[in-house]
Amino acid sequence: MTRFERLEQIRRMDPEKDALEIHRLSVAYEFPWDFTRSLELALYRTYAVPGIGRLLAETAELTERAQKRYDDTSLLLDAVVEHGFGSEQGRTAIRRINQMHHSYDISNDDMRYVLCTFVVMPKRWIDAYGWRRLSRHEIVASAVHHRTLGRHMGIKDLPETYEEFETCLDTYEEAHFAWTEEARRVSDSTLALMASWYPAPLAPLLRTSTLALLDEPLLRAFRYPPPSPLTRALVRRAVRMRGRAVRLLPPRRTPHYARQNWEIKGYPNGYRLDELGTRPVPGVRGCPVRHTGS
Repeated sequence: MTRFERLEQIRRMDPEKDALEIHRLSVAYEFPWDFTRSLELALYRTYAVPGIGRLLAETAELTERAQKRYDDTSLLLDAVVEHGFGSEQGRTAIRRINQMHHSYDISNDDMRYVLCTFVVMPKRWIDAYGWRRLSRHEIVASAVHHRTLGRHMGIKDLPETYEEFETCLDTYEEAHFAWTEEARRVSDSTLALMASWYPAPLAPLLRTSTLALLDEPLLRAFRYPPPSPLTRALVRRAVRMRGRAVRLLPPRRTPHYARQNWEIKGYPNGYRLDELGTRPVPGVRGCPVRHTGS
């Protein structure tokens, strides 16, 4: 197989009808590392929306149990990509996602925004740092895949196209990004988690490198001092060089899913999808008591 043969395969497929398979080829074969990094940053940037940042701080899922929250989120989303919406694994994963979200008072607008990050941020990351840019087929397939995921999650007023997802994300961030102490606490905890995957002496360098990959609105929302122009240029150039090196490698012959990532630390003996995630108790730390109409 040549380096671009899988891309040619994707271009022969229908991006609407074959959306899941195209998205799976992109995620598991063409860009597994890039999708992991971009989805980490996608979820990270949602903290800057005050309602999301405060809820995550109140539940302590990303301050006291950050590794578990990271693992569970990755594994549940990964199961849908690997097995499909109609599979037993896919249905179980979506059921657990919905059970967790329905335990909290989360607005439809916030849910839709988070979904938008899953569509937009991978494209922006891969176009900037990947070994090639995403094709139009892959962009359309990602939008279709996540629109389907959104429907299964009960999210209303979903964008139809990638361009609508992008407009929704940019508009929502412009209107809602703001400083909160709770969001900063969750952000610091997440940066510490990412640094913990590497030898301790590297922690300051890894924190600085991560901040160098963030855009200005996100840095302002968390009140992080911006890295120097030189630091930002060096870090971004290094990530781009990594993409150029990957371009010279032979194509991947076996899929790599998020469950195979070494950053997943919490389940050395395996896991059950129906046991992943939180099980909030009403009235305890960020889980409101849900009332029926009187």
